[in-house]
Formats: sequence, C-alpha cells, structure tokens
Amino acid sequence: MKVILVKDVKGSGKAGDVINAADGYARNYLLKNGLAKEATAKNLSELEGKKASAQYKLDTERAENQRIAAELEGAEITISAKAGQGGKLFGAVKTSAVADALSEKFGHNIDKKKISLSEEIKSFGDYTAVIKMTQGVSCSIKIKVVEG
Repeated sequence: MKVILVKDVKGSGKAGDVINAADGYARNYLLKNGLAKEATAKNLSELEGKKASAQYKLDTERAENQRIAAELEGAEITISAKAGQGGKLFGAVKTSAVADALSEKFGHNIDKKKISLSEEIKSFGDYTAVIKMTQGVSCSIKIKVVEG
C-alpha cells in the first residue's frame, strides 16, 4: 500500500516521503496512529503543492540573504568600549554588540548566533567576523574597537 508519511517514522522515512508499506503495517500502525495518509491523487497533488511552496520560500530566503551579504561584505563597523589600564577591556565585546552595531548602521537585524568572531575581543584594535546566514550564504565584516 502506498502512503504519504505525515511525520518522521524511524526505519521508514521522513515526513513528506511517499513509501510502499505492507498493508497491515500501513493500516494498523501508520494510518491508525496518524503517522501517514493514503497516497490518493488528491493527497499526492497536495503534497506536490506543499513541496513547491517550501522550495519557493527557500529560494526567496536565499536571494534575500545573498542581497544582505553583498551589502555587508567587507563593511566596517566601529564599537566603542571602556578599558582599564594597559588597554584591556572591561569584559569582552560579544556577538550581541556586533549585531546591535550592524542593526544601527545598516538596518539589518542579524541574529547574534549567526555571527562568528575570529577571536575573543578583549582589547582595542581591528578584528574580523564572519556572518553565516542560511543555505551556505556568508560574508565577512571588519570590526574596529575604539575607546569610548
């Protein structure tokens, strides 16, 4: 019996897969527990529509991320921080401060978890960071830490 999996089933497949299952397994386990639905023409066309919609969403998200990455590539932001004697900062500059500076300067709300610093920023100077967006899109920015 052909069924469309609604949820991930260990050993059978992932949600959205069309599988050929034994009649008893399909009727008594998959369909009964709501893990699958029959692969009728209506359900198959509905599945194709959902897949096309999901692909379109991924494509538009990737295009948007590429546009933002092109705008931010090589950009330089300045972060002011307070320091004690010897130029050592009180604490460290975190990715949240970098995200706030990007939002302030360029107007893009970048999640702090997507920002990867090359090293901990504990003193004044120039640093680089990589912003890893979804679907393999990334860009690098320059960070200048000054006394503020």
